[in-house]
Amino acid sequence: MTRTTHAVQAAALAGAVALVLTACASDDGGSGEGESGGGDASPLIVGTLLPQTGTLAYLGPPEIAGVDLAVQEINEAGGVLGSDVVVEHADSSDADHAEVATQSVTDLISKDVQVIIGAASSSVTLNVIDDITGAEIVQISPANTATSLSGYSDFYFRTAPPDTVQGAALANLILADGRSNVGFLVFNDDYGTSLRDVVKDTVEAEGATVVYGNPGEEFDPAASSFATDVTALTATNPDAVVVLAFEQTKQIIPELVAAGVDPATIYMVDGNTADYSEDFDPGTLENAQGTIPGAFPSDEFQARLKEVNASLTDYAYGPESYDATILAALAAVKGGATDGPTIQANLAAVSGADGGEECSTFADCVELLDAGEDIQYVGQAGIGPFNSDNDPSSAFIGVYKYGADNKNTWVQAVEGTVE
Repeated sequence: MTRTTHAVQAAALAGAVALVLTACASDDGGSGEGESGGGDASPLIVGTLLPQTGTLAYLGPPEIAGVDLAVQEINEAGGVLGSDVVVEHADSSDADHAEVATQSVTDLISKDVQVIIGAASSSVTLNVIDDITGAEIVQISPANTATSLSGYSDFYFRTAPPDTVQGAALANLILADGRSNVGFLVFNDDYGTSLRDVVKDTVEAEGATVVYGNPGEEFDPAASSFATDVTALTATNPDAVVVLAFEQTKQIIPELVAAGVDPATIYMVDGNTADYSEDFDPGTLENAQGTIPGAFPSDEFQARLKEVNASLTDYAYGPESYDATILAALAAVKGGATDGPTIQANLAAVSGADGGEECSTFADCVELLDAGEDIQYVGQAGIGPFNSDNDPSSAFIGVYKYGADNKNTWVQAVEGTVE
């Protein structure tokens, strides 16, 4: 994914459109005074479970850079409770290589990590979450969106919004474009079906019809060809085609265009709203649109990430990974210990669930905590405080549009709330 140009950044806030999206809900929760899980103040060890291989490997560099940048800045500010934070990186791969994440979690647990940042894939998380949270290790995903993860465990949090937010935003984009017959090409994966269900419910509630891609009409993610699926879809004459897939998108898009589908009617999501300038003929995706959760990263934050990894060209979920790490460290400071239960007990509070004074850097937030103040960490991702499902109470969804060069350009931000 390429979140692009400087020219649009100044319009980021002005372009935000408020949407109130009802989702998994409940009252905000949190702790008042710092709560201790009875642990000690040994050095905080942060593990990462992020994609270094597999179909989502393109998401790994900005996510890992976000964690590394946060750890660097925390340590420059004096560390956590007087000790430098240590980071241990491990590969999550993808759902088709589940054994990689399983082994990585085993390795991270053996290294006594108290927090794990990841995974990027909801399916990968669902494979390992019981092992992580069962060990009373806090898991914070910067990119999971499956609705099934809302409130899954007291030890599971995420800094990306659930599909109820992205799905509703995408559905409203489709409806605003005047589409009424929606077809889905969706892979049989928790991520894909979860998003499909939200978009389907939202468009149908407004009188649109889902003509293809209903439950039971998903495709096999491991298939070698999608021609049959494209033929079945186009036979229903959709005026909007939603492609919910990962790497399969590189095969699906040319087949759709060859079948006569106008690229301006194609919609994608964070799993495939990527830079296809090296993959498709010019004009293949012109005027197609996609959505990616998260606030548009500022020039200043992009520059900070590039100081960690100079080769970065994409920043998707970098802000969410950075914020997850800062929040975990602040929770340890507030609770006075680095064990998992203490961090878990204080995460909602430092995110602002109890109110408190806003602060935007680790150093400034620690100064307030040391003075006995409640805080609300305002980070790079633009999310609201954690609610009682440990989801962000609000979040931004970026809307992107493709040019003739098959590169996606940020258009506007849509804010959604989880109630």
